[in-house]
Amino acid sequence: MAEAVRSVRTVLVTGGAGFVGSNLVRLLLAERPAWRVVNLDKLSYAGAGGNLDDLADEPRYELVRADVCDAARVFEVFRRVRPQLVFHLAAESHVDRSIHAAAPFLRTNVEGTRVILDAARALGEGVRVLYCSTDEVYGDLGPRGRFTEQSPLCPSSPYAVSKAAGDMLARAYHRTFGLDVVVSRCSNNYGPYQYPEKLIPLMITNALEDRELPVYGDGLNVRDWIHVEDHCRGMLAVAERAAPGAVYNLGGSCEKTNLEVVREILRLTHKPMSLIRFVPDRPGHDRRYAVDASRAERELGWRPAHEFARGLEATVRWYREHQAWWRRLKDEGFRAYYERQYGTAAAGRPAGTG
Repeated sequence: MAEAVRSVRTVLVTGGAGFVGSNLVRLLLAERPAWRVVNLDKLSYAGAGGNLDDLADEPRYELVRADVCDAARVFEVFRRVRPQLVFHLAAESHVDRSIHAAAPFLRTNVEGTRVILDAARALGEGVRVLYCSTDEVYGDLGPRGRFTEQSPLCPSSPYAVSKAAGDMLARAYHRTFGLDVVVSRCSNNYGPYQYPEKLIPLMITNALEDRELPVYGDGLNVRDWIHVEDHCRGMLAVAERAAPGAVYNLGGSCEKTNLEVVREILRLTHKPMSLIRFVPDRPGHDRRYAVDASRAERELGWRPAHEFARGLEATVRWYREHQAWWRRLKDEGFRAYYERQYGTAAAGRPAGTG
C-alpha cells in the first residue's frame, strides 16, 4: 500500500457531482470520518441535478466548480488542497452522445485526464490517483467467457476509445514517471441519482410517465450489472489496498439482456409490456460485456453485496419517490436530444395517444 494512502487526510474526487461521483462522495464521508473530501466538477448537464446539495453545510466537504481541462485552475486547486488521494471520475460517459459528437469526449476524457495526472505529478511523492475506467475499453466480448485484466483493449465507440486512451495514459504515467496510479474497470452501474439518459433510469422514468420504452435492435445485447454502491466500495478497496500500477475489474457477475431489464422494470412499475418499442440499433453496438472480478475478490477482499433483483426494485422505488429530481432533468434540452435519438413518439407524448 502506498504511503499516500496510509496518511490520507484530503481526498479529491473529480466529477463528484455526477451519478457515480456523488455516491462515492457520500460513501467516503460516511465511512472515512477522518477524511476531508473536495469535489472538483464543472457541473455539466449530467452533474446539474443537485445530487449533493444537502452537503452544503458539511465541514468535511467542499465543492470546487472547475473544468478538468482547465490546467491553470486544476493546478491551483491541487496546490491549495494538496490531496493524498485522487479519484478521477470526471468524464463524458454516454455512448449515444459520443456517436453524435466525439470531440467533447476526447477533450474531457483524454486531455482532462492528462491535466489531472500532470497536476498530481507536480505535487511530488505522496499522492495516489485512481483512474475510473470501464469494461467498454475491452470492446465486444462474444457469446462466451469474461474479460480479465489481461484482455486486450479493443474499444468500439468514440466514448470507449476516449476511456481506453485515458486508461492507457494513466498507466503510462505510472511506468514513465513513477506516479502512483491504480485503475479500476467497472461494468454497467445502476442505482440512485443516475441521469435519465442511461438505460435503467430512462426506462423507469418513461414507465412512470406512461411513455414508450425505446429498446435498441432486438434487445438482446447483454450487460453485466453492478449496483453503484458496490462499485464505489470496489474503488475504495482498489485505492486503499492495490499495489501501484495495478488494474482491477469490478463487476456484478449479473448478466442480463437489455430486454430482460426493461421487462423487469415494467413489472416493478406495474405497466404493460406493450410500452416497449423497438428502435433501430445503435451504430457499432457491442453485443455483450462481462468482466471477471475474481482478482479483486481474491486480492482485495471485495465483492458485490447487492443482488440485482432487490437492487433494481430499490432503484425503481427511489425514482418513484424522487420524481421532482428527474422531472427537472428531463427538460427542453433533454427532450431535444431524446427526439433526435429515438424519434418523437416516445419523446413528445404518452404511448397510445394520438
